[in-house]
Amino acid sequence: MTVLDGARERRVRTGEVELCVAELGDPKQPTVVLVHGYPDTKEVWSEVAVRLADRFHVVLYDVRGHGRSTAPRPLRGGFTLEKLTDDFLAVADAVSPDRPVHLVGHDWGSVQSWEFVTVGRTEGRIASFTSMSGPSLDHFGHWIGRRLKRPTPRRVGQLLGQGAKSWYVYLLHTPVLPELAWRGPLGKRWPGILRRVEKVPGGDYPTPSLPTDAAHGAWLYRDNVRPRLRHPRNDAYAHAPVQLITPLGDSFLSERLYDELELWAPRLTRRTLPAGHWVPRTRPDRLAGWITEFVTTVEGGRTEVAASGKHADRFGGQLVLVTGAGSGIGRATAFAFAEAGARVVAVDRDAESAARTAELARLVGAPDAWAEAVDVSDGQAMEKLAEKVATEYGVVDVLVNNAGIGLSGSFLDTTPEDWKKVLDVNLWGVIHGCRLFGRQMAERGQGGHIVNTASAAAFQPSKVLPAYSTSKAAVLMLSECLRAELAGQGIGVTAICPGLVNTNITSTARFTGVDAEEEKRLRQRSARLYGLRNYPPEKVADAIIDAVVQDRAVVPVTPEARGVHLMSRFLPGALRAIARVEPPL
Repeated sequence: MTVLDGARERRVRTGEVELCVAELGDPKQPTVVLVHGYPDTKEVWSEVAVRLADRFHVVLYDVRGHGRSTAPRPLRGGFTLEKLTDDFLAVADAVSPDRPVHLVGHDWGSVQSWEFVTVGRTEGRIASFTSMSGPSLDHFGHWIGRRLKRPTPRRVGQLLGQGAKSWYVYLLHTPVLPELAWRGPLGKRWPGILRRVEKVPGGDYPTPSLPTDAAHGAWLYRDNVRPRLRHPRNDAYAHAPVQLITPLGDSFLSERLYDELELWAPRLTRRTLPAGHWVPRTRPDRLAGWITEFVTTVEGGRTEVAASGKHADRFGGQLVLVTGAGSGIGRATAFAFAEAGARVVAVDRDAESAARTAELARLVGAPDAWAEAVDVSDGQAMEKLAEKVATEYGVVDVLVNNAGIGLSGSFLDTTPEDWKKVLDVNLWGVIHGCRLFGRQMAERGQGGHIVNTASAAAFQPSKVLPAYSTSKAAVLMLSECLRAELAGQGIGVTAICPGLVNTNITSTARFTGVDAEEEKRLRQRSARLYGLRNYPPEKVADAIIDAVVQDRAVVPVTPEARGVHLMSRFLPGALRAIARVEPPL
């Protein structure tokens, strides 16, 4: 049984074609119409639709010639954008005669929806449009024209790059061959190709009608691509707010296609997603969240999502958990994600500090922020936290294991108790976070990212930091191992390695082998040193966000950290010699 088996179904006639329309949710709520692409049917949206149905009246229909809708006869000339617009209007009038609908399109569903949202006869029938993996053919035609008229090396490279990605378009224009391929070996192998290449889960998708759908759908390209690219409309301006969701790993479309989209869609909200082309199947949670936020925003009388911080297109609405968030790098990181529109869980063993971070995170842009008081070294407490977060807030998209403590002193002066304390927090705290939240990410199957705070001390030997350096070196290697293991599941792992950063770690650091008075003096001396260096934690937070966006493996932060990292690779003997030097007291 598929998700759509429980949907209400009706038939809508448009000209000589009869469309199969499915509905979920309460018809009294705002209507969201989901339009599928090629070579899909409405079932491509099933996982997104069920997530939207609690809030909206969700409508899906099989495009003419696909699924359980009938095909035009003859096929040639039966799939023009004008006729597809007739179909959309017929569906909209049937399911929401008195209110405009919120339109969502993927692939060719997006291509045709751009036509719907830019022609005069649909004005007033569309409240908003969410586009993914499908540009307007008119915008694409002008994009090509500008690059041909004023070629530069960069523009020529963009043309060649998109030309290479569009290889399948040329094949679909050949006579008979696509139909034979889809009705033959390609149709049989397509589900396996999607699972292997696009990481699309199996199950009820694609439907058994795939060979026929794909053969009919070839006429979408033949009837529209060449005419529109040669003679694009000059009035293709969107008359409704647009949300653009760009999968960064799309094998068929370049990000550069949308560089100038504000010219055509002035009320534009941009989102980016580290995923392949078939995001309705691989990232339904993320899409449903963004669609819900955008539709709710428009229904509330606004036209753009509030978050405007760095990388708001990427992190808006995502769930980010930061440990050690009560101060320093942790608090700065929570704020950075909050400014990007993420929902934030601030975790710290100090309940008051965590609550303050959550309060401030809401003020700087987080749509929601929560505080949790947990000692990361307590495995049972972390298990309860992971269960609570998943139940009440959802599966974490980005995990930042930042909590840590400092310990200084020679190896021979460091007691087993000292070792246990520093390893419990700095290493086991990271292990608990990675194990519990990483497993949730993997089981969800929609990717994610884990950031572990190591240190420049991870690759710089020191006679006064044996325990601390060992714990951070272990975090670094753990991150590298975990990155290799989780890569196939779309989960990135980053080790952040700061140098001297002006935080309060010096006020809580312990010094072994000295009395209380001397420990106090050493803390004050360390605090002065870090204060003189005055490298702000906000710069580390920026590095963390950039590392997630770029999926970087190891990120030294501060000039001294980068220098030591280079020396560890190319001049390890020099680092060993420096480690023997007696530090000033």
